[in-house]
Amino acid sequence: MTEPTHDEAHGGALGERLNWLRAAVLGANDGIVSTAGLVVGVAGATDDRSALLTAGLAGLLAGSMSMAAGEYVSVSTQRDSEKAALAQEKRELREQPEAELEELTELLERRGLSRDVAQEAAVQLTERDALKAHARVELGIDPDRLTNPWHAAWASFLAFTAGALLPLLAMVLPPAEWRVTVTVVSVLAALALTGWSSARLGAAAPGRAMLRNVAGGALAMAVTYAAGSLLDVAGA
Repeated sequence: MTEPTHDEAHGGALGERLNWLRAAVLGANDGIVSTAGLVVGVAGATDDRSALLTAGLAGLLAGSMSMAAGEYVSVSTQRDSEKAALAQEKRELREQPEAELEELTELLERRGLSRDVAQEAAVQLTERDALKAHARVELGIDPDRLTNPWHAAWASFLAFTAGALLPLLAMVLPPAEWRVTVTVVSVLAALALTGWSSARLGAAAPGRAMLRNVAGGALAMAVTYAAGSLLDVAGA
């Protein structure tokens, strides 16, 4: 008989994995969709390779820097909030330890422990590391593994760049008559893959995530290509 396995992630490991997954998937999807929309829109107005390359590179650089800066600011704010919460908890533990012990006991009771067991667990956790116990149980924070804004910024920057390179190369490398077709097909395939990957890594059903990615990318390219074509017809 095969021994049962139990390999799902728990606690901080799952939270950290999902944070990295969120930054990477958002960065890659934004890189693919925004750059594809940009180069396809320009392709609707002109078939000049240098114009397409210039537009694609500008979109790649601007988008990757924007994603990195936005992620850095967002995660820095989260880290500041975590530090402030930990500082307040440390002050409360110093000023009113008995009230904090009772609070920890009640929190453990709400998780299904009996009063006696919760009280004993709270005492042992407090004796071992009171701040860490309250941070994890009360605040949902691991003091040893606070969010890192630089990690998130670099993850978003690299993911956006990797995603943006696909539509850029698909647009400028093939012959003029095949550029839009190759770009659309490769972009939709890539979006289906990122949707599948994100769903599988997040332990979710892949079908809906793939459909959202593909539909959003197709809509973006259709709108920008139509806009570029109208500008070309108008002689703008």
